[in-house]
Amino acid sequence: MTDSDSPFLVVRALERRFGAVVALREVSFTVERGEVVLLLGPNGAGKSTLLRCIAGLARPTRGGVTVAQQDVHRDANARSHLGLLSHHAFLYEDLTARENLRFAAQLHGLDSVAERVEVALADARLTSRADSRVFGFSRGMMQRLAIARATLHQPPLLLLDEPFTSLDVAASGELRERVRGERDAGRAVLCVTHEPGELWEVTTRVIVLRSGAIVTDEPRPDDLQAFRARYDALVAE
Repeated sequence: MTDSDSPFLVVRALERRFGAVVALREVSFTVERGEVVLLLGPNGAGKSTLLRCIAGLARPTRGGVTVAQQDVHRDANARSHLGLLSHHAFLYEDLTARENLRFAAQLHGLDSVAERVEVALADARLTSRADSRVFGFSRGMMQRLAIARATLHQPPLLLLDEPFTSLDVAASGELRERVRGERDAGRAVLCVTHEPGELWEVTTRVIVLRSGAIVTDEPRPDDLQAFRARYDALVAE
C-alpha cells in the first residue's frame, strides 16, 4: 500500500484505563481525507478521551494512533497535521486576540503571519476586538477565537470537541460552512457532539460509542429522525 492509498488517520485497538476504570475498549477505525465523522455517545462514553488520545494529549494504555503514517505519541511532527478544539480553549487570557493568534502561528512556523492573523480575526468576527485581552471576552467570543487558533495552520485533520458550545446562530452557521469547506478541500474532520443535527447535513459518517466501545460505524443515514430513534437503542445499557 502506498502513502497515498493509506488512511489518513488510523486508530488501532485503542484502550485507555484509569486504574480499574476502562474508558476506551479496543477502539479501531480509520478516517480518510474529505470525511466529516461525527463521534456520538452518552456522557461518559469515552468521546473526549478518544479525541485526546488522537491529539496526543493522552497516552493510551494499549493500541496506537497514526496520522499521515506518523505515530502521534512518538513523532512530534505528527501533531503538525492536527488542529484541536477542546473544552480547554488553549488561549492565553492575558494576551490579546491578535497576540494569541500570532503566538499560535509562530509555534507552527507559519509564513505571512500578519496576513494570516488578520484573515483569521476577520473570519472569527473579532477584528474590532483584536487588541483586547482575552480575559474580557464572552464565552462565545472565546470559542470563536479558539476555532481560529485551531484552524490557523490549515491542518489536514481537525478534531472538534463540542465546537458549537456558546456559539450564537450566526456563528454556528459560519462554523457549519467552515466544516463543509474543510471537507470540500479534502481535509478530514472528527467532531464530538451531543447534537448530531448541528453538522448532519455536512457529515459523511457516524461513529457511536457506548461504555468506551464502538457500537456502530456507518455512512451517515439520510433520515436524521430515524437515526435518533435507533441511536437511543444503540446507547441503551
